[in-house]
Amino acid sequence: MADEEFQVENTPGYQAPKKVDLGTLQELDKDDEALNRWKAALLQGAETAKNTDDPRKVIVQAMIFHTNDHEDLVLDLTGDLSTLKEKSFTIKEGCQYRIKIDFKIQNEVVSGLRYVDAVYRKGVRVERNNFMLGSYGPKPETQTAMTPWQEMPSGMLARGHYKVKSKFIDDDGETHLAWEWTFDLKKSW
Repeated sequence: MADEEFQVENTPGYQAPKKVDLGTLQELDKDDEALNRWKAALLQGAETAKNTDDPRKVIVQAMIFHTNDHEDLVLDLTGDLSTLKEKSFTIKEGCQYRIKIDFKIQNEVVSGLRYVDAVYRKGVRVERNNFMLGSYGPKPETQTAMTPWQEMPSGMLARGHYKVKSKFIDDDGETHLAWEWTFDLKKSW
């Protein structure tokens, strides 16, 4: 996937935090009560989320296209990602939706996790999204992040076949997963 499709606009003046291991993070600013509560929440379960057999920090499990007027459309991101391009979803024009992503964090804290995508119709990029999802500590259980509510375009000219290139990245510029998927925008589900 071309890098320019996924240029991340950072907030002016924001600098990503320096990488530190979990032990160092736990020792920092021990006398700051508020910071200690935040670290305790962020690092709760960190010891049980260590995986020496799998060095990945983020394991993306599923992307869910969620809308209030239809059942969720689920993309399983644990298998062969090349098959997602071949299986097209039908989405109703004008519907309100949000993207939910299920993932596991292991081995270390991940700061500035983002979902970024580029949407194409007939080979032309029609939309680009960049959603900051937050920072997450390692936990043995699945965590979920959601984008804000959006609205699908509507009308005869908007209907058709779309291709989406998606990425899950962090403040360090590390790509944790990149995948492509397709949908058909129609008058009804």
